[in-house]
Amino acid sequence: MAESHAQNRAKLISEIRRRFEAEYVTEKPEKYDPRDVERLQLDDNWVESYLFWRHDVVDETLKMLDESFQWRKEMAVNDLTESSIPKWLLEMGGIYLHGYDKEGNKLFWIRVKYHIKDHKTILDKKKLIAFWLERYAKRENGKPVTVMFDLSETGINSIDMDFVRFIINCFKVYYPKYLSKIVIFDMPWIMNAAFKIVKSWLGPEAVSLLKFTSKNEVQDYVSAEYLPPHMGGTDPFKYSYPPLVDDDFQTPLCENGSVASEDEASSREDTESEGKETLETISNEEQTALLKKTSLTESTCKTEENEKVDSKLKAFKKPLSVFKGPLLHISPAEELYFGSTDSGEKKTLIVLTNVTKNIVAFKVRTTAPEKYRVKPSNSSCDPGASVDIFVSPHGGLTVSAQDRFLIMAAEMEQSSGTGPAELTQFWREVPRNKVMEHRLRCHIVQSSKPTTLTLKDGAFNVSDKTSEDMCLQLNRLIESNRKLEDQVQRCIWFQQLLLSLTVLSLALVVSFFYVSYS
Repeated sequence: MAESHAQNRAKLISEIRRRFEAEYVTEKPEKYDPRDVERLQLDDNWVESYLFWRHDVVDETLKMLDESFQWRKEMAVNDLTESSIPKWLLEMGGIYLHGYDKEGNKLFWIRVKYHIKDHKTILDKKKLIAFWLERYAKRENGKPVTVMFDLSETGINSIDMDFVRFIINCFKVYYPKYLSKIVIFDMPWIMNAAFKIVKSWLGPEAVSLLKFTSKNEVQDYVSAEYLPPHMGGTDPFKYSYPPLVDDDFQTPLCENGSVASEDEASSREDTESEGKETLETISNEEQTALLKKTSLTESTCKTEENEKVDSKLKAFKKPLSVFKGPLLHISPAEELYFGSTDSGEKKTLIVLTNVTKNIVAFKVRTTAPEKYRVKPSNSSCDPGASVDIFVSPHGGLTVSAQDRFLIMAAEMEQSSGTGPAELTQFWREVPRNKVMEHRLRCHIVQSSKPTTLTLKDGAFNVSDKTSEDMCLQLNRLIESNRKLEDQVQRCIWFQQLLLSLTVLSLALVVSFFYVSYS
């Protein structure tokens, strides 16, 4: 059944390509961008998206392709870049991609309050819409988006039906199969009549994709973590430009290359910093004296360094929370913890466990590939086995709470190879509905350096004298805390005494007046 369906689709795609070339391109080739015509002949998914939207009716699909391709050439869609858009439009923050709905679809935000009807700027605003949709379509071929029409704080000047109709046509004609739904938030009553017209443009089938919401209903479609506070959410995101506000997931640039030298350097830094961290609150003279006494022999240093390089897992705190997916169990379940700038951004760990009877291929993607080293980022996991993925900031760049990681996983056939070439081919061919996806947020742990004396395991194993010095420091600290507690108690007693005297004075005054007027 499935095989016959696939054969039928292949015949329809072939017919559309042949007829479009013969009936449309040959007649007036100048109407279209040659790049779009070439892509039509090579990209099955693109042809299929038009077919799907026209219910496999070839004649209707050809008309749709003609209209769409003409529009793409008029708007010069293939050549749209940031420089094609006025900078003030990008800075305004009225249109951008950010976050995901509960079904995992990208959110395409349209903040209507920033839009003022103006025929002089309408073309640039349309280009901005096309720029974002084309940018997204090239990265996530066929992955739908959810349009977030944020109508909060809008007035009569923001109502522009021509602009709304353009957005509808983008999903109805120019980018078919990309629309998941349109979430309309906080629509003013004055726009009720306008959206009756919008429904007629969408058609009866697409009307069901309109979701009218307020603060009470919007979380039915988007969780609080991706909603701004004015929608009742907790997303701390604030629009700014540059750079482009675009957190589409990308495969990390630093994947499985040789990073031994960096790891060894990091290991040496950790070794050298242990003594310094142990003596944070001790005076400079005491630090100098103690460091001289704690210097280890050269052979001991090498042994400890090799142990750190060979057993990196000891440097990581194993994640406790677990997301239990159908293919992989992923730990941590929701957040990757990194240190703040003060505490030093250390590596973190993702643990994948294969819970199937087949080999599972996995790929790690991120919204900020320039920031992170992920090793491995594209590999496989045997049945019942676990894989540790090391994630670290790259080149001293700063971790942001807005950064996200995406774990993608899919089962492989037993006969499939797991080399780089085989994995690349596998990800090209695997159907999207067979891919498990799980997202992780980044969490920055604030500096946890104590203001009191920091003690580390083994710090007292250097010499008896060192141990005595450390104990002496600790006793001094305890004694100072005891004195502070005594002072606090005296202050409390003194405040209570003052309060009692004040009440007594007030009572005497009242008694005096009472006796005088009696």
